[in-house]
Amino acid sequence: MQRDLSALARGEFDLVVVGGGIFGAAAALDAAQRGLKVALVERGDFCGATSAHSFKMIHGGIRYLQHADVPRIRQSARARAAFLRIAPHLAHPLPIVVPTYGWGMRSKLVLRLGIAAYDLLTADRNRGIADPSRRIPNGWFLSRTEVLRDYPGLDPEGLSGAGVFCDGQMYNPPRLVLAFVQSAVEAGAVCANHVEAVKLLQRGGRVAGVVACDRLAGDRFEIRGRLVLNAAGPYAERLLEGSLGRGLTPPTPFSRDAYFIVPRRLVAGDRALTLPSLTSDPDAIVSRGARHLFLVPWREATLVGVWHKVYRGDPDRYEITEPELGAWLGEINRAYDGLGLTPDDVTLCSAGLVPFGENDPEAEHLRYAHRSRLVDHAEERGLEGLLTLIGVRYTTGPVEAVGVVDAVCRRLGRRVAPSRLETEPVRGGRFHDFEALVAEAARRVPPGTDAASIRALVHNHGSAFGEVVALLEERPAWRARLGDSRVLGAEIAHAARSEMAMTLADAVFRRCDLCTTGHPGDAALEAAARIMAECRGWRSARVEAELDDVRRRLRLARTGRALLADGAAKEEMVVT
Repeated sequence: MQRDLSALARGEFDLVVVGGGIFGAAAALDAAQRGLKVALVERGDFCGATSAHSFKMIHGGIRYLQHADVPRIRQSARARAAFLRIAPHLAHPLPIVVPTYGWGMRSKLVLRLGIAAYDLLTADRNRGIADPSRRIPNGWFLSRTEVLRDYPGLDPEGLSGAGVFCDGQMYNPPRLVLAFVQSAVEAGAVCANHVEAVKLLQRGGRVAGVVACDRLAGDRFEIRGRLVLNAAGPYAERLLEGSLGRGLTPPTPFSRDAYFIVPRRLVAGDRALTLPSLTSDPDAIVSRGARHLFLVPWREATLVGVWHKVYRGDPDRYEITEPELGAWLGEINRAYDGLGLTPDDVTLCSAGLVPFGENDPEAEHLRYAHRSRLVDHAEERGLEGLLTLIGVRYTTGPVEAVGVVDAVCRRLGRRVAPSRLETEPVRGGRFHDFEALVAEAARRVPPGTDAASIRALVHNHGSAFGEVVALLEERPAWRARLGDSRVLGAEIAHAARSEMAMTLADAVFRRCDLCTTGHPGDAALEAAARIMAECRGWRSARVEAELDDVRRRLRLARTGRALLADGAAKEEMVVT
């Protein structure tokens, strides 16, 4: 996968997709698979903003039982199944423990009825999932004794046990989006990161493409297309306002959804644990009380969250403040006795902007958005050639994309093949047994490669792991792990050579595991920078600028401020 801006400038596309998060990537892949000529541009790196800061959970819709929203339950379960089916190296089931109390709405009986109803509504949830380890089981229940043994920090007063249901979890959200982009390129799409659509190109009263800017070199050029899909998430309104003078009507409200990472397991085993928050859901028809917070095992770390806040400012400038982090730590420590978490335990804070319901900025009990928003501007303001998609949750990306591309094809007057997006494995997803694939990789890597690095390699690359193995054989120096991490030098080289990693941040945050749970140490960063410099021909000044950028991002995240969106960070980095 190479960054070829000349192919964007000289092409005539059926569809130009603006935004390289999960919604834009999935739409580009579906359109390309169906035979459309597709371009995809992203102002930062692929999955560099909201999608990068996902809580890593693939929700199957059980929480929508409280809203009696059966269509959304079905849609979410369908999307979860799609991820498990087409990207089994990057998605797997996640058991979630829900403690039960007393005889009311929080009782085991009520939860048993709810889980039974959910299992029935999603009875087809494992259709077409080849790997048994990727299938979602029915829910089950734990006794009070079992719960207190495994989760001694829970409030024992009135505790009757727990229910357990499974959702999905992503191993690496940016690599999951990247797999969609790679597959789109294999299907014929032309994709490029660090290319911003700065303005809509209008001719004869219709949108005919975009004016784009190469954010690495500063050059501007046109990308011509019969239809533009604006899938830029919180940046979608900016593109509309800059080109058309106004955004959507009504404007989309956003929430800053935030969580933090602790680099150790806070609860036993591989199950997530729900804890009561201090807020409730005002839209719930049947409520169990407070909304849930989660302690979620992820790799060797724990994800803690999620907290929501109405946000109406610049999508490049949102942050997590130290007082907010302190309040969240206090809330978690009260909900689970014995954690005793302090800011020193947090290695990364993470936040992204997602569509939200209509709320007062000071509201405590917030309304969430329930549906994604697809706007056809021919109907909204008589402007042909433009669709805007505001996706509500990472989870629904592959399902929503099918409907969006259906609308694109209708607008283009094209009859195309049915969608294969939910059944065709993405790059790396062509295998039937994950553990067998790990065993195969262990046989093929050079002797001495540790088991943790092999497993991480297979998670990130799936059935395409052989491309990295070839680099291990080509350059023995790249066989070494970077610092104390489990990332091999060859993974950085592969990112630079074949995965369009244009900056050090692209490589260490979104192509491998190096910086995804915190600062890996200066030795690891410097080793990664040396490999990037060798592969991309950087001089010493560029290497230092890239290292400074990555260290700044890690420092901001570590001190309680969210990682800046990738496009904003690039504006502040001097590249020579």
